[in-house]
Amino acid sequence: MAADALFKPFDYKGLHLKNRIVMAPMTRSFSPGGVVTDDVVAYYRRRAENEVGLIVSEGTGVDRPISVNDANVPRFHGDKALAGWQRVIDAVHEAGGAMAPQLWHVGAVRARDPEFPAGPYDSPSGLSRPDKQFGEGMTEEVVADTIAAFAKAAAEAKRLGFEAVELHGAHGYLIDQFFWDGTNVREDAYGSKELTGRARFAADILKEVRKAVGPDYPVIIRISQWKQQDYAVKLAHDPKSLEAWLGALVDAGADILHCSQRRIWEPEFEGSDLNFAGWAKKLTGVPTISVGSVGLSGEFIAAYGGEASQPASLDELERRMDRGDFDLVAVGRALLQDPEWVVKIRDGRNDELKSFERSAMGVLF
Repeated sequence: MAADALFKPFDYKGLHLKNRIVMAPMTRSFSPGGVVTDDVVAYYRRRAENEVGLIVSEGTGVDRPISVNDANVPRFHGDKALAGWQRVIDAVHEAGGAMAPQLWHVGAVRARDPEFPAGPYDSPSGLSRPDKQFGEGMTEEVVADTIAAFAKAAAEAKRLGFEAVELHGAHGYLIDQFFWDGTNVREDAYGSKELTGRARFAADILKEVRKAVGPDYPVIIRISQWKQQDYAVKLAHDPKSLEAWLGALVDAGADILHCSQRRIWEPEFEGSDLNFAGWAKKLTGVPTISVGSVGLSGEFIAAYGGEASQPASLDELERRMDRGDFDLVAVGRALLQDPEWVVKIRDGRNDELKSFERSAMGVLF
């Protein structure tokens, strides 16, 4: 598992990373009442101690009533929650690491726990998937409040000392529900038959975030074509439509595009082996993060369903990085299972790499 390309420093717009490896955001429901615990602090510290270049936190809810769908998912607002995140970033810095919180709003996604407060759910049009009614669409006042909540959380991230901030705009959650014509059928300024028109909500969030953090603070947005509601969905069916969509996000203030796909090695469009992140970088010129089943034999949805994944070669990943397809790579399950994954790869300790088991989701290693 040659991995030289993974261990080159990365410097961009004030973000100085020791290597190209990003810890992917992964929901961990270990924060009762939305406040991180000592175990959560130690969980992130261990990744920093073991040379992860940039840690992106689990999704953390912005200041809206039902921004998360689990009482044990952390929030990024309120004195107690923010004090907890201060402890996290202080621990990461003490261990020599860098970190960005992922700011999240789940939108029209049902709560995991029936005891968790229900509704009113924020969503573009009161749809959880095409033709599936789920409450009412957001009023213009609620849209404005939600945009402000993301900007406020970004400003708090900078104040607390995080190196960057990431917006969760993927996987069928709120921002992505605005992108998708299957869940956004609005007839006002935030709805359109064109993808670029439906991108206005994300663009307005990015603009307000940029105002809140200033011109030199790195802002990342995570995006995907696929949705948890439909794995086969594509928002952009060709490079031209992808360029228009992503260009609108970059123009609004996105510095880095975090391009999520289920399998990193799969091409995005016919006629080229470029993956999603490869096309995003080619079309926009900004740095990209690629993610999707890195370092493991099976893709993550099957793994969460109980299928074990074995350690896999990184040769194809390195080939793409050497070619300059993308700048950073996010690693999820491999790092969730083993906090020492990065140093094992760096030191050639391939025989010590661990398989991913679903049981890892239930503990904080």
